[in-house]
Amino acid sequence: MTNTVMIMEVNDMDEEIKKTKEIKTIGVLTSGGDAPGMNAAIRGVVRTALNRGLRVMGIRKGYAGLINGDIFEMGPKNVSDIIHRGGTILYTARCPEFVNLEVQKRGAEMCRVFGIEGLVVIGGDGSFMGAQKLADQGINTIGVPGTIDLDISCTDYTIGFDTAVNTAMEAVNRIRDTSASHERCSVIEVMGRDAGHIASWCGMTTGAEVVLIPEKKDYSEEAILKRIVENRHKGKNHNIVIVAEGIGHSQELADKIESVTGIQSRATILGHLQRGGSPSALDVLHASMMGSIATDLLVEGKTNRVVAYKKGEYVNYDIHEALAMEKTIDVDIFERNKIISRY
Repeated sequence: MTNTVMIMEVNDMDEEIKKTKEIKTIGVLTSGGDAPGMNAAIRGVVRTALNRGLRVMGIRKGYAGLINGDIFEMGPKNVSDIIHRGGTILYTARCPEFVNLEVQKRGAEMCRVFGIEGLVVIGGDGSFMGAQKLADQGINTIGVPGTIDLDISCTDYTIGFDTAVNTAMEAVNRIRDTSASHERCSVIEVMGRDAGHIASWCGMTTGAEVVLIPEKKDYSEEAILKRIVENRHKGKNHNIVIVAEGIGHSQELADKIESVTGIQSRATILGHLQRGGSPSALDVLHASMMGSIATDLLVEGKTNRVVAYKKGEYVNYDIHEALAMEKTIDVDIFERNKIISRY
C-alpha cells in the first residue's frame, strides 16, 4: 500500500515536471480598447515568465499583429519603468476578421512559427472569444480582464475601471465648480456603451442629482425636469446629471432642460479622457497579480481559462463558462444614490 502511494506521488511529480517542460515560450498581447494598468499586467507576465525560465514574445497590435507576425522577444528592459504608464506598450487594434476560421488558423500557425506554446490575452469579452478560438487550434491561452467598463461577467474587477472612475470623478468635480458659479445644470456623459458601472459609481462619488444608465432605460425626462426645478426652489444653485454613453443624447437633454426650465445647461462628453493617464494603485495591484497568475496557469499546462477576481480572491474560469455568465449592475449603489442625492 505504501509503495503504491509512493509510486503515485512520483508519477504526480513527473507529470508536474512534464507540464512545466511543455511550455518553453509564451506570448502576450493586448486587444480591444486600452485600459490603464495594461502595462502593469504585461510587466507581471514578462517578469513572472522570466523568473520561471521561459522566453516571452511580445505581440504588437493585438490579433492583427499576431496574424501579421509583428512579434518580438521581450526581456527585463522591455518592461522597465512601464508600471506607472497608461495605455499599452504593445499597442492595440481591432481585428474583426479574426472571427473567420481561416484567420484563426493563421494566428495559431504564426504562434508556432515563433515557438509560442502559450498566450496571455489582456482585453475584454471580444478578446477572450479570440483566445478561445486559438485554444481550439491547439494554442494554450489564458485571458486577463482589461476593460474600463467593468463589463466582464465572471469577475468583480477589471483592469482600468478604478482609474477611469477616478478620472471621471475628478472631471465632474471640476465642472461642478464652474456650474455652481454660473448656476447651471451640467449634463456629463461618461463611458459605458452597454454597462453603467462607471456612471453609477461616478454618480455616487460626485453627488450627482441624476444618473442615467443602459440597464435602467425606463427613465422619465419629465421626472428629470421636475427634479431640477424642485432643486432650484430648494435653493440648489446647480445640478449634475451623469449620463452613460449607452444612453447618449446628452446635448439634446441639456437643450431640453434649458428650454423647459429656463436654467442654463451645458453638456460635456468626457470620452477618451477616461482611458488615459497613469493607473491607480488598485489597477496596478490587480493588473500585476493577474498577469503573474496567468503566466503560472500556462506553466501548469492550463488553457482556455480567464483570470478573475471574485469575492476577494483570484480565481480562474473556463472561457466558455465565463462568457456565458450574465453581468448585472450593482442596483444598491444606483438606488441609494437616488436617496442620498435627494436633499
